[in-house]
Amino acid sequence: MVRINKVATKTGDKGSTKLAGGSTVLKCNQRVNAYGTVDELGAIFGLLRCEELPEKLRLAICQIQNELFDVGSDVATPILDNETRPRFPAAPVDRLEEELEQANEQQEALTSFILSGGTRAAALMHMARTVTRRAERELVAVQQTNVINENCLKYLNRLSDWCFVQARQLNNAGKDDILWEPGK
Repeated sequence: MVRINKVATKTGDKGSTKLAGGSTVLKCNQRVNAYGTVDELGAIFGLLRCEELPEKLRLAICQIQNELFDVGSDVATPILDNETRPRFPAAPVDRLEEELEQANEQQEALTSFILSGGTRAAALMHMARTVTRRAERELVAVQQTNVINENCLKYLNRLSDWCFVQARQLNNAGKDDILWEPGK
């Protein structure tokens, strides 16, 4: 486990930070942007946990927050040649796929795009979905110049879909979704 004795180290006062492994980069580095957005996403899920939610969903969100911390840690750690360090595994991706299938079976097919909203919890879940997509885009940008763990990218991709179907679940299995009306 981690032990943190001092939070304000002042080492970032000139705009740099250390990645896991010890290399120093600017705080505007694409890798820092990516894991910072993953951290932001975890905070949005924390907000969601403050809402009135079914216990099963609350537990799923808690698990996702832990997994996002693992993803952020993985993204913050450059992959080195001949590395033996464990990385974010594929199992959470598979679990999200199973949960997506189950939730999809409970919802009516979409006849239009939907707007974020309905219940407050659904709106927050849509916010989580859009921040997940941003984290995914930022990780793709990291991938342009660095080797990444592709399980992290797959996880973010599935998580955005999971957020979408969960938002619909929070809107009475899609019955209270707000449909897009083009030109209105």
